[in-house]
Amino acid sequence: MTLSRTSRAARKIVAVVWAAGMLGVASCSAGDNAISLEETRKLGGSTKAEQARQNAEKHLVAIAHTYDKETPLTLALVTVKDYCASGSGGALPSGDDTYKIRCTVDVTGYYGADRDRIGDVMDGVLSAGDRQTSATTPGEGIDFGHDDYRNKLVAYYRGHGPNPSGPDTTEPMQLSDGSQTLEWDMVRTKQHQTLIEEPPACGKPDPPVTRCSHKPESDTVAGIRGKYGMVFKMSMTPVNYYQVYKDGKTYTNW
Repeated sequence: MTLSRTSRAARKIVAVVWAAGMLGVASCSAGDNAISLEETRKLGGSTKAEQARQNAEKHLVAIAHTYDKETPLTLALVTVKDYCASGSGGALPSGDDTYKIRCTVDVTGYYGADRDRIGDVMDGVLSAGDRQTSATTPGEGIDFGHDDYRNKLVAYYRGHGPNPSGPDTTEPMQLSDGSQTLEWDMVRTKQHQTLIEEPPACGKPDPPVTRCSHKPESDTVAGIRGKYGMVFKMSMTPVNYYQVYKDGKTYTNW
């Protein structure tokens, strides 16, 4: 019996998938190119990893609270994502072939602010950054200070100048500096307004492989906006706080 063109194509697809699966099994059997999920748990749950995890999270959360203490922003929600991924060929491939596992923490702060005073709010954030830059003993950092563009941004939001990004451009809603990015709701745009989105929901935690928290759990971005008028989001570059190399050496960021 002659196979139809569709049947022959289907068989080819099955063959390719099977070959890929066998290649994956072979690579997972290649000794030091793969570690098990159990070993990922063991390494990520070690005393050294846990201490580094606590120190890294404490440092990043402290920065989020600095914005609350030093600027007109009111911290309303902090999200933490923490995960340990195995190196290339492991149970959770990352594409890197130099380490067994790498653990990373990511912290984001969500703040409320008065939309009718956004110019003063922006100026307050930048002034706090200026103070930290000039301080003899800098604290947990605010990376944003005044410069020519940001002075014009403050003037724009106070209604004293044009959009600093240029005519016919969208309303600015982001600053990036160092390891931090500050974003905020559009407030001058009446149509097609872009707002800070809700943070991704946490999946089922599986520490130390994955961990996620929203504090307080009951707060939402929409709720913050309803209470304060607008939302600012401050995100930081995720920190690789613990790493175990394939030669057995370990690295901790704290």
